[in-house]
Amino acid sequence: MPPKDFTYDDVGATRDRPGFCPPGFHALHVRTRVGEGHDLFRRAAEAVMTWEMHRAMGIGVTTSADRAAPDVDVTITLAGLIKAPCRVIWTADEHRRAGWAYGTLAGHPESGEESFLVDRTGDGTVWLTVSAFSRAAKWYARAAGPATRGLQQAYARRCGTVLRGLCEQGPKI
Repeated sequence: MPPKDFTYDDVGATRDRPGFCPPGFHALHVRTRVGEGHDLFRRAAEAVMTWEMHRAMGIGVTTSADRAAPDVDVTITLAGLIKAPCRVIWTADEHRRAGWAYGTLAGHPESGEESFLVDRTGDGTVWLTVSAFSRAAKWYARAAGPATRGLQQAYARRCGTVLRGLCEQGPKI
């Protein structure tokens, strides 16, 4: 059994091996420009670290802590019906980089890992990168086939759009 009841073996790969995708999994990598500057970076980082971005997307988020931290349990509820239990694996809270990743637990419709990372490049541009590797774990995810991957792409793009909107509204730090 993977460590700490995760439903896949390569726990931590989104941090330790960026771009890695285990055999039989599907990779996801979506990078969205959020804006510019240190203040915007801090605002974006706070929105990601406190689940605000996820909640602003209109999805259910139940967590065992107010901020992302290793071993925090997170359950995402989609469409009011589908519960997706996860656990935070790693976090980053650095001068130019902040974010976290969670891995799937039993009961999640997918198996894999997903990270949400805000970074500020040398020219001051702030980006959100959503990276993941996953494969279907429940019958309905398998039945949906490629449509599931399309929904994951749309979800990752929406994360960037919502985060950009939150940052345009001004500080909540």
